[in-house]
Amino acid sequence: MSVVWAAGPTDSLRDVRGLRVGHAQRLGDGWLTGTTVILAGAPGAVAGVDVRGGGPGTRETDLLGPRNLVDRVQAVVLSGGSAYGLSSADGVVRGLAEDGVGWEVGPGQVVPIVPAAIIFDLGRGGEFRNHPGPELGREAYVAARDGDGGIEQGCVGAGTGAVAGGLKGGVGAASVRLAGGPTVGALVVVNAMGSTVDPSTGLLWAATGDPELTSALRGAHPAPREATPHPPPGLNTTIGVVATDAPLTKAQCGKLAEAGQDGMARAIRPCHSMFDGDTVFGLSTADSLGATSPAELNGLLAAAADCFSRAIGRAMLAATSTVTAAGGWRSYRDVHLFPPAAEGRIGE
Repeated sequence: MSVVWAAGPTDSLRDVRGLRVGHAQRLGDGWLTGTTVILAGAPGAVAGVDVRGGGPGTRETDLLGPRNLVDRVQAVVLSGGSAYGLSSADGVVRGLAEDGVGWEVGPGQVVPIVPAAIIFDLGRGGEFRNHPGPELGREAYVAARDGDGGIEQGCVGAGTGAVAGGLKGGVGAASVRLAGGPTVGALVVVNAMGSTVDPSTGLLWAATGDPELTSALRGAHPAPREATPHPPPGLNTTIGVVATDAPLTKAQCGKLAEAGQDGMARAIRPCHSMFDGDTVFGLSTADSLGATSPAELNGLLAAAADCFSRAIGRAMLAATSTVTAAGGWRSYRDVHLFPPAAEGRIGE
């Protein structure tokens, strides 16, 4: 399958049929964190996962193995709050259960399947104990269920307290349409130990070979090398979802997630460190279970890697500088000066 290198209508995960995204966050009074829900609804999406790095924080990932019974998930939760933030998935599970959506275990009985992954953002708002929980998860679920389908990018949801290589991180999204109809989309929360910036040029690694990001950065005035933060190793993690409406098996969804990790490694250097718990979920929203041919799958994997990398670049361009009682983090835009024409092209 050849790839048509054109973005979908919204250039976001929204372009993958059947998926909706909702954010919820808390800012101020010691808070700087949030939760993002990717909602597949009923009957859900076939799912796989790829976990790398030395410090992952996840929930319900073992069931995504191709040898295990459950073949679909109703939602995926991405959250701040480190291990504490995994409890935000409880609120999503409860919301789905109340709406009667989940894995059927008996007449009128369902168990919602909601895998989750977290980033480390504890204390960045000033109070270490402020972290997402079931209430924030439920709020993000309602936002996904009842929202207009638009996906806000930047310092929202799980990206509210994200920091990447010392610069302010956030949420980014992108999509690609392939020849023959399938769409691939990605949503990423960028909170990496590594840098998203090429120190020799001051430009984003994600822009390499990407016409859209290259165009957005054209005319920028890169800051001198010493202006880009070089933080000591800390606790981080970049997490996300890459999805398609092409029919995939659970094993093929796992390969799709692997391709997302490839895209991550293009846009963040170093990547998958002992201080990151980089986790990517792969989803297929096709109505029927089925295996895409190896040739077609290869095209999907190429698109997934490019899409995930571009979503990271869009997250960095959409992020805004943030100051709290715990400190301050400048955005990429504020460190690397842009002409007026470049403003607003990404993350609108």
